Amino acid sequence: MKRPVFWFVVGSQHLYGPEVLDTVAARAAEMAAELESDGAIPFGIVCQNVVTTPGEALKTVREANYDDGCAGLIVWCHTFSPSKMWINGLTELQKPYLHLHTQYNRNIPDRDIDMDFMNLNQSAHGDREHGFIGARLRAPRKIVAGYWRDKAVREKIGSWMRSAAGCRVSRDLKVVRFGDNMRQVAVTEGDKVGAQIQLGWQVNTWPVGDLVREADAVAETEIDALVEEYGRQYTFSTDDAGAVRYQARVELAIQKILGREGAGAYTNTFEDLHGMRQLPGLASQRLMEQGYGYGGEGDWKVAAMTRVMKAMTEGMGGGTSFMEDYTYDLEPGRELSLGAHMLEVCPTLAAGKPEIQVHPLCIGGREPPARLVFEGKAGKAVVVSLIDMGGRLRLIAQDVECVKPVYEMPNLPVARVMWRAEPDLLTAAHAWLLAGGAHHTVLSYDATAEMMEDWAEMTGIEFVRIHKGTTIEALKKELFFADVAWKLR
Repeated sequence: MKRPVFWFVVGSQHLYGPEVLDTVAARAAEMAAELESDGAIPFGIVCQNVVTTPGEALKTVREANYDDGCAGLIVWCHTFSPSKMWINGLTELQKPYLHLHTQYNRNIPDRDIDMDFMNLNQSAHGDREHGFIGARLRAPRKIVAGYWRDKAVREKIGSWMRSAAGCRVSRDLKVVRFGDNMRQVAVTEGDKVGAQIQLGWQVNTWPVGDLVREADAVAETEIDALVEEYGRQYTFSTDDAGAVRYQARVELAIQKILGREGAGAYTNTFEDLHGMRQLPGLASQRLMEQGYGYGGEGDWKVAAMTRVMKAMTEGMGGGTSFMEDYTYDLEPGRELSLGAHMLEVCPTLAAGKPEIQVHPLCIGGREPPARLVFEGKAGKAVVVSLIDMGGRLRLIAQDVECVKPVYEMPNLPVARVMWRAEPDLLTAAHAWLLAGGAHHTVLSYDATAEMMEDWAEMTGIEFVRIHKGTTIEALKKELFFADVAWKLR
């Protein structure tokens, strides 16, 4: 992902004279530079001129809107900044917007405080004026309150920046669908035109024959080089070199098509493999490892979400993947979900070094495909599903705790992850069904529910969270009132 930057915009006014404005500008530059240097801040921060008039606010917003490198605004009012001057600017704002409620100094200087100090350091009520106009305009915004040097504040800013980066990637995202979705499946359908209007996703279909032709044209030397790379990254647990080479051929072919089309995600389905020898397994796992989004059975929504969440969490190192709840372990008091798929789970989730294995698939009617087999690592994670509710999209996030698999499962040759759902599996599954969550999801060790909620707010999507405090009674009411509210919009 091309590294975005965020504009740090500080509000004031001319009432206090040029000396105060010079101090405000100097402090703003200092704060922007110090924030950017913090490891919790994943992207660049560029300090802008202090906004003191309606014209300056409007000019700043318009320039941000049309600057492709700007991923959002961080706004703070050092002094009192009359909120009417922000109306025209905030009305036109098309980028994510964070209101930072802080102040330059941590403490009140007991013996040194005087009226000059009070006039300069007015964030406590300057930001309240700015907060009012945000509420009055019903502007979608993130509010972070606290001292700007505190770790928790910087982590919240960094998390929001990642959500904004996902929003930025979303606006330009193209999804290639090789064939259609699996027949008779409801949740993989959806309004592609509506998704493009709201999210920017361009979802179109390419015939499988195009992929076959591209694969046939891949040079043997390219395959040789890629298989050597496999040997450096994974453990070979198969003698079927032909199956592995075929997956390398398909990986290269898909990557060439995606590169040519400028696409960041793709789908396929085992029901449309005309001319292919294997269902892409290792190939899809590898492409996800490189940052591409993937969706099985033609599920373009989960493919796009995989790409968006990989972009949001780039560089964090925990892992993000296409996922599916496959089966449960219902031992009372320790219920667990087994997440897997036929083949396509990203190796960024692996606890150890993945193995390349070849086994029959028993679905799709093709040759046994090569795939990576591994256990997922332990740790906190989030499972996310985007569904089409008819007229609106709903994003569902489920908090989970991934654990080391409690069974060896020697005859299950797929990548797998086991997790404990919050507040417990039976309540969580009940809540998931009530909310309409899909069987295809994105699992991430790096993204958080708060990060996904911020992204949903930026994109105008309904958000539902299932967490340790969830009760079925409360969720039923939440979904009922949300349905009414979203229909009134």
